Amino acid sequence: MRVYFFADRDISWLSFNERVLEEAGKDSVPLSERIKFLSIYSSNLDEFYRVRMPALLALKKIDKEKTGPTVYREAVEIINRQQEAFGTIFNKAVLPGLTRYCFKLIYNDSIPEKLKAETNYYFFTQVAGFLQPILIKANTDFFLENNQLYQAVVIRYASSEEQLFLVNIPTNNVPRFFKIKQDDGDYIVFLEDIIRQNLHHLFPSATIVGAYNIKITRDAELDLRDEYGDQAKKIAKQLRKRDFGFATRFLYEPGMPLRHLQEMIQIFSLQKASVVEGGKHHNLKDLAELPVSNAALAYEPWPAVQSVKASEMPETLFKAVEEEDRIIHAPYQSYDTIIRFFNEAAIDSSVERIYTTMYRVASDSRIGYALISAAKNGKKVSVLVELKARFDEANNIRWAQKMKAAGVKIIYSSNLLKVHAKIALVKRKNQRAPYLGLLATGNLNESTARFYTDHILLTAYQPMLAEMEGLFDFLRKRKGRAVQQIHFQHLLVAQFNLQTRFLEMIDREMENARAGLPASITIKMNNLEEKVLITKLYDASNAGVKINLIVRSICRLVPGVQGQSEHITVKRIVDRYLEHGRIFIFHNNGKDDVYMGSADWMSRNIYRRIEVCFPIYNEQIRKQMLSLLALQWNDTVQAVRIDEKLNNISLRNDEAGQIRSQEAIYKLLSQQNI
Repeated sequence: MRVYFFADRDISWLSFNERVLEEAGKDSVPLSERIKFLSIYSSNLDEFYRVRMPALLALKKIDKEKTGPTVYREAVEIINRQQEAFGTIFNKAVLPGLTRYCFKLIYNDSIPEKLKAETNYYFFTQVAGFLQPILIKANTDFFLENNQLYQAVVIRYASSEEQLFLVNIPTNNVPRFFKIKQDDGDYIVFLEDIIRQNLHHLFPSATIVGAYNIKITRDAELDLRDEYGDQAKKIAKQLRKRDFGFATRFLYEPGMPLRHLQEMIQIFSLQKASVVEGGKHHNLKDLAELPVSNAALAYEPWPAVQSVKASEMPETLFKAVEEEDRIIHAPYQSYDTIIRFFNEAAIDSSVERIYTTMYRVASDSRIGYALISAAKNGKKVSVLVELKARFDEANNIRWAQKMKAAGVKIIYSSNLLKVHAKIALVKRKNQRAPYLGLLATGNLNESTARFYTDHILLTAYQPMLAEMEGLFDFLRKRKGRAVQQIHFQHLLVAQFNLQTRFLEMIDREMENARAGLPASITIKMNNLEEKVLITKLYDASNAGVKINLIVRSICRLVPGVQGQSEHITVKRIVDRYLEHGRIFIFHNNGKDDVYMGSADWMSRNIYRRIEVCFPIYNEQIRKQMLSLLALQWNDTVQAVRIDEKLNNISLRNDEAGQIRSQEAIYKLLSQQNI
C-alpha cells in the first residue's frame, strides 16, 4: 500500500493569503486596488485567528512535549514574515504613492500642527460623546470585545502611582479616517490619533505618561450541538456569546511598558493568546474605507454585460429558458437575469410553487423581496435558510423572520448538517415544461455577485429538475443527520452520490490511461482538503492521468512528487475578482463530462453538508465552459504554480502573448451572447 503525503491545511491557507499580499506588492496594480488587497489580507488574517488559531493553540498544547517545530510555531513564523512584508509595502509603496496624488495619510506620526484646530473641533463634535474611559484594576469586570480597538492610557496624578485606563475607539459609530482638505492636498488622519491628541481632555488634571493602541481577537466558534427547539433563537443566543470567546491574539503597539503589558495579560486572562507586538495602528482591514477617490488609482471599469441583448430576448425569461438552457457568468455578465428569474416567478400566474436555498443573503436582498411578493401573491414559497453560514448568521436570521412573517415557509437545516447547495426551483401548472430551475456555483446574493466569479445555470431539463424537487422534499421533511435513500441520476448530491460519482469518473480516466487512451482531469475549486479524493487523484497520477488543478485557497494535495503526483499541476489565480466557481471536467476519451456546483473537496463539504453539483448538457454552454477554463489554465499574469513546498511560483515571463484570464474572459463575453 502506497504512503502518500498531504500538506498542512493551515500552512496552505497562509500560502494563499501570502499570494493576496503579493498582489498588494505589485507596481502594476493601481494604488487603490493595492490598498484593498492589503485590507483583504488583514481581514483574512483576523478570520484565521478567529477560526483556525483556536485549533492550532489546542494542538500546541498537545504537542508541547514534542521536539521540533509545531504547526502553530510554523504558522506564527510565516505570519510574522508576512507582516514584515505588509509593512514594507505600506511604507515604501502605498504611502509615497498616495503622496504623489496629494493624499497625505498621517501614519506612524503625530498630527501636524496646522491640522489640530480641525481635528480638535471634530473630536468635540463627533467623537467625544462615544468615549468611555475605564480604570483597569485587578477586580475589573470590563471585557475586551473581539476585534475592537482600544487605547491603553497610562496616567499619573500628582504624588501618585501610575494608573492604567482603557479608552474605546468608537469605529462602530465614527469613521476610522477623517479627511481634511488643505492647499497642498488632502490630509487623512486615523480616528485613534485624534483621540490620542485629546486625551488631556479626558484626564484634565493628570499627566499622560503614554498611550498604546491594542486589539483582542477571539474564537468565533458557536456551540450548536443541541438539535432540538427553535434554532433561530438558539443561534441568536449563541451569536451574542461569540464575541466573548476565548482570546486567540493580543495585539499591542510597540513601546508599551512590559509591566503594563503583563498587567493586562493577567487581568484579562490572556495567557493562552498569541501576544503580538504589531504596529502603531491595528485593524488595517479598515484601509478599504480609506477616503481616496480618484479614478486613476482604481482598475479600469468593466461594466457587466448582458448575457442576451434585450432585442433578442423572448418576451419572458421563462420562455427563453424553456427554449434553451442559459448560463450567467458573474460578475462579467449582469446579475439582472437572476433577479428577473425570481421576479417573474413572483408574478407569473402559472407558478404554483417556488423552492430555493439561501446560504448568504444580501443585506437588502431583491431576491428576498421577490420571494415575499410571491408568497403574498398566493404562491407556495419554501426557502431553506442556512442559519449557520459563518459571520452571516444574524443577517440570515433577520431575513428568515421577515420572509416567515410574509407567509414564506422557512426551513432550517439541522445543526449537524449544513445546506450549502445553491439551487432554486419553480413549479408551474398547465405548462409544457412544468419545472424551471436554477443551479449555481455561488450564493444567490446580488451583492457578492459583483466581485465573486460564479456560474449560474438556468434550465428546463425536466428529469434533472424532478430530482431537485425530490431533494427539496427531503430537506423539508428530514430530521437530524439521517439520510433516506434518493436515487439521483443527473445531480451529484453530497450525502448521497457526490463522492462516489467523482471517484467513479476518476477511475474511468485511470482505466483509459492504462488502455493507452487520452486521459485527463481539469478541476477548479476553492479548497482541496479531503483525503479520499486527494488519494484517488494521486492514484490517477500514478496511472498516467494528466491532472490540472486550479485551487484558490487551501490545497492539501502536494504536486510534483515522484511516485505520487508527478502528473499533477496545481495553479492559483488571484486578481481583481475573487475566483469562486467550482468546475469539474473529465476527458472521457474526448467526450468531456463537465460538471459545476457548490462543492469544494473538503471533509466538511463531502461529509457534513448538502452540496449539489450538476452536469452541463447543453453543447454550446459546455464548449464555452471548456474555453473559459482553458483561458484560466493558460493565465501567465495572475496565475502562479504551487510547488511541493506550497510556494507561489510566478508563471510570468517577458515574452509576448501574456494572458490575464479575467481580462480575457471579460473581453470574450463582451463579444458573445449565449
